[in-house]
This record gives sequence, structure tokens and C-alpha cells, in this order.
Amino acid sequence: MKLRPNARLVVALVALAIAGTIEVLREKEPTFLRPGLHLYAYVANSADGTVTAVDLVKLQPVATIPVGPQPGWVTALPARKQIWGVSAGGGYVWVIDAPKGTVQRIPVCQDPVSLVFSPNGQRAYVACAASGTVAAIDCETRQVVARGRAGPPGGETTEALTPNGKWLLVASRAGATVSLLDAASLREKAGLAVAPNPNAIVVLPDSSKAFVGSATTDFVSVLRLDPPAVVARLETGGRTSALVLKPDGGEIYVLSPDTHGMTVINTWTNEVGDFLQLGADPAAGVVTRDGATLYACDAGGQRVDVVNLTYRELEGSAPTGQRPVACVLGLDQKLLLVADSASNDLAVIARQGPNLVTLVPVGKQPNSLAVELF
Repeated sequence: MKLRPNARLVVALVALAIAGTIEVLREKEPTFLRPGLHLYAYVANSADGTVTAVDLVKLQPVATIPVGPQPGWVTALPARKQIWGVSAGGGYVWVIDAPKGTVQRIPVCQDPVSLVFSPNGQRAYVACAASGTVAAIDCETRQVVARGRAGPPGGETTEALTPNGKWLLVASRAGATVSLLDAASLREKAGLAVAPNPNAIVVLPDSSKAFVGSATTDFVSVLRLDPPAVVARLETGGRTSALVLKPDGGEIYVLSPDTHGMTVINTWTNEVGDFLQLGADPAAGVVTRDGATLYACDAGGQRVDVVNLTYRELEGSAPTGQRPVACVLGLDQKLLLVADSASNDLAVIARQGPNLVTLVPVGKQPNSLAVELF
């Protein structure tokens, strides 16, 4: 079938726009990256036990690194030029030395499921689902230096550290509780009952309150941290798939597959405010540093939605692979990087537009990612 002249022109213009975007991104290498520096995305592939390293200047995979069964919770430790993650099937934390590409494994428990760093980057805290415990790892010696109990054994857990580094919060799905632990000793200060199946925690920048989502109910629990107490349960209209905190701490955006949208929580008043319809299944999101824009991965719509937070408007979208499930901002927030668990690729999206620049093939069922400059 022949294209009409106008159609051919449109196709040519789109191709030129994509090619131009790629060239602009690549031209940043001399100015953004000094000689010898690299900017990589690290994508955990849960089905094949690997991490794919993607060069964000050349826009291509450069290494496939075996780390162990069911890798996830990928987190960068920039001060040490390292990428950390957990192997839920292997029972250990793995650490990639970014410049060398080598891997070290640190045994922690039977099934580690999440990992967070202290604000100074000296400790990593790992939650363990089956045992209902948490372990603290010294990031320099890579040794377990403390252990504590955080709820009943069994079920998924998730965790968050207060920005002041004082308290570790661990949510237990089995107990429908959040344990508040002293970050230094891992001794429990309080156990708070929250909505069933807690699956997400965010803590305000001033470390005063935490908000906890539920995977099976339409409630978000509000916790005061000093002294510890549950101060509110907010009805949001649907289950929580992700809680996204605005950088200044003033608002939380609750993404839900039930509402097919985003509910806004005012964190100062503990009130539910605006609602914005998004795609079929908003699963994850990220907010820009200036707090102006939210990017929401629509796992059911094969796209990322762009939300103007000031005017509460859906400004547009960009295509991704078949099921986008995780996203981060990179290249000084000029790129949006999206992991797709169904099509096994990394979508590289230029925020200007937004425009899909390319799809980079990675491993099987990618589920999380991080960016590191080294």
C-alpha cells in the first residue's frame, strides 16, 4: 500500500524528530560528561536473575550482570559508585561496583524483599519477609551489624527511613502493622495497626509523619512519629498501587488501579483533595524536582501519562512497552526511563514533548531500575 504525499511527509518528519532527539542527547556527552565519566541505567530482570547495564549516552545495553534469583529493589549509592539490590530467591543483598562491573553478595536472611539507605549512606537496611525481621549492613565493610524484629513472620514487607535518619519504619502485610524501629539499634519503639496489607510508605521531609497505603482496601493510614500514633485513616476510593510524595512534602499522589487515576492528599491537613483520571492501571510514578510534573506509568495502557500538578491537568502521554511498571528520571531530569515487565525493554523518553526516543532491550521481566554516574 502506497502512502499519500502528506502521509509520507508526516512519517519523514516523525523520523527526523526522533533522530534529532537522539543526536541532541548524544551531543550532551562532551558537556555533561567529562572524559572518562559514564551515565548508566541499571535494570533488574526478575525472571533471569540479571541486571542489564544500559549506556544512556549511546542508548544501548553494555553488560548483562548475573546477580542471583529474583533480583529487585535496585538502588544507587552514588557516594560509593555502587548499585545495590536484593535477591529474594537467593537470600542475599548484591552490590555492583559500577566502574568495575563486579558483584559481591552479602547473605542476610531467607527472603530479603526491600532495601533502603541511611541519609549518610553508611548503612543499608534490609527487610526480610518470612522471618519478620530487618538487618542493618555497614556499607563500608559490607557486614551485617544489627538485626531486629519488625512484625509477625510471613507475608510481604516494605520499609522507609525517616529523612533525619532516626527511625526505620517497616510495614508487615501479615500483621497489618507498621513497626517503628530505632535506626541505630533496631529496637522497636512502637507497633502501629494500619489498614490491611500495607504496601507503600512515604515519610515527610521533616520526619514528622508517615503515610501508609493498602494493597487491598481504599484507605491510607496517617502516622504521627513522635510520639508514635495513628492519627487518621483517609478514604481514597481504591487500592493503592503507589504513593508518590511531592518534593516539598505538601502533597501525596495516590495511584490506584481501582480509580484508574490519582487522588491527592494534603499532608498538612490530612485531607483527601483533588482527583484526576489517568489511564487503565497507574502502577508507579515520579515527580520532578520542582514539583511541577508527575509522570505516571500506566501498566494497563502501554504508556506514561504526564500530569501538570499545578493545574491538575493531564498534559499528554508517551508510548512505552507493553506493561510499564517502574520509572526514574535521569540525565539531570531531562530523560524519563521506564522499565517494562512484559516487553522486556527500557523505554527512554525525552521529557521535552514528551517523545519516545528508543526502546532498549534488557532481560526478562524487568521490575526496578536506578541511574548511576561514574
